[in-house]
Amino acid sequence: MRIRAAAVVLSSAVLLSALALPVTAQASERTDGATKLRSFASKTVSPKDSLGATKFSDAVINGGKDIVLGVTAKKSVTVTYTASNESGIALTEAFLWQGTDSSNVDGITGSLGTDDDAVCTESTTQQGVYSCKAVFNIDPAHDFADGNGVAGTWKLFLGAWDLYANASYNDDVATTKLKRAATLTVDASPEPVKKGKTITVTGKLSRANWTTGRYAGYATQPVLLQFRKKGSDTYTTLKTVTSSSTGTLKTTTTASVDGYYRFSFAGTTTTGSVKATGDFVDVQ
Repeated sequence: MRIRAAAVVLSSAVLLSALALPVTAQASERTDGATKLRSFASKTVSPKDSLGATKFSDAVINGGKDIVLGVTAKKSVTVTYTASNESGIALTEAFLWQGTDSSNVDGITGSLGTDDDAVCTESTTQQGVYSCKAVFNIDPAHDFADGNGVAGTWKLFLGAWDLYANASYNDDVATTKLKRAATLTVDASPEPVKKGKTITVTGKLSRANWTTGRYAGYATQPVLLQFRKKGSDTYTTLKTVTSSSTGTLKTTTTASVDGYYRFSFAGTTTTGSVKATGDFVDVQ
């Protein structure tokens, strides 16, 4: 694991001042994640090992699940981790960032900060071991308005200050996938249909466009046509259908028994998975 250290060593006065502020005041004073992380990066040194005595471990982002975002709905993402330092820990901060090199401003293509500092609780059985939780309130309409290119792999950057104001940093504690949400529709016709006759199944696959703030058709993607017999809980895949240049889907199948047809999209490295609500067809 490549580790970089942002060498922003707070003085005791600055650190104590930050700790003395109530949470609401700290939030109002805090700049956005991109600005603050770039401030760290602009003063970075690049040691061969992680900077500082604080060690970070057991980090989990969003419960281990991908972060999938639409175009308007805000999402709160929780990150938990363990911070360990025999000298005690006064404060930790967390960032999610994307790029190739956190020690270079040009190497950071995206970053997200928290509204409030992480909450850390020291273990009752292990001195200097803290369980921490940070919450990222992500607003795609604001945070990703500059483009969709930030979808993909993001890293967790953690910093800490011990009780003597010594700083520690690790820019690659854990990774997550940040994805654009997808939507999927389905319609099977005619309804009802005679047994043995052809059914036409249509629909559309779309995904969030953070730049425009709308959903747009997702072209040339493999989508599964699936069927669930009435009274069953299990869908069976009938065939794979490729979305058109505008994201539309169209295929045919033979009616045999009453049941539900749906489309299912597995997702990609940058787009979330989605399943359409099954459309019931009565076979006579």
